[in-house]
Amino acid sequence: MNLTVLGAGAWGTALAISLCERHATRLWARDEEQAHRMRTERRNARYLDGVTLPASLQISVDFDSSIEHARGGLVIIATPMAALGEMLRRLPLDAPGILWLCKGFQEGTGWLGHEVARAICPDARVGIVSGPSFAIEVARGQPTALVAASADAALCDEAVAALHSDSLRIYTSGDPVGVEVGGAVKNVLAIATGIADGMKLGLNARAALITRGLAEMTRLGLALGAQPETFMGLSGLGDLVLTATGDLSRNRKVGLLLADGVPLARILEDLGHVAEGVYSAAMVLRRAQSRGVEMPITEAVVAVLEGRATPQQAVERLMGREARPEH
Repeated sequence: MNLTVLGAGAWGTALAISLCERHATRLWARDEEQAHRMRTERRNARYLDGVTLPASLQISVDFDSSIEHARGGLVIIATPMAALGEMLRRLPLDAPGILWLCKGFQEGTGWLGHEVARAICPDARVGIVSGPSFAIEVARGQPTALVAASADAALCDEAVAALHSDSLRIYTSGDPVGVEVGGAVKNVLAIATGIADGMKLGLNARAALITRGLAEMTRLGLALGAQPETFMGLSGLGDLVLTATGDLSRNRKVGLLLADGVPLARILEDLGHVAEGVYSAAMVLRRAQSRGVEMPITEAVVAVLEGRATPQQAVERLMGREARPEH
């Protein structure tokens, strides 16, 4: 199968490394200088240093030829959410099946990926691949399980044929809404957990945040038309636990540094990678409020990110809420 991965960041590079073991895989990079270094040095020093790029992995900056390469196969978009719309607009009308890896709500519109695709290319065959995954572990071939979700069952089967391997296990789902909500909201909740851990509030607090955060995620997902069981799966509970507790999590790191009093602008400058939760938090809250969904943890995170509350004040507000039934 011919596959093209659009985006040579950490996740796109990691997945391309995994795919090229079994398929003719091309990795498209936006930056000519980066692509040249990757071809000559056989590594992605900027985003995935320490991992050797296989000789079989093709690297290109030619967008059109990269899409042509995927004829009869799949195009996989591995850019941040902010670039998803641009990538979809650049694809031809007769593009092959399209999957994306980005997780988040689009700034401005508040749309999830499937809503962006519906507005730009309503007739395209599209889906999402999501789940608990750090790029470096996928690149190293460490065991990982993901879920491919689409309203197109045949596309899910194609995703399994393309991605499933000895180290990468792919499940399928007919609930792209739930899978996308889980992938987006968990980033916001990881910031909250990072703040709590940075403040040394303890393991009890961490467990409470993750559990009540899962409840918030589920409420929003149901309001947007998702299936409840999705949130107990890989893209819900699984991704939430990994991103909220794993030391490789960028969103968790943002929370830890906010708890230390580091200004957000400096955190983002030093991070060097996109932390989607920072950009999605306000959109998550807006979508929730538009549906009458209560998300107090998300609301607290937004207040801290926007400088309207300190981490300590946010915790006090959450702990000061009235007691209520759990369900």
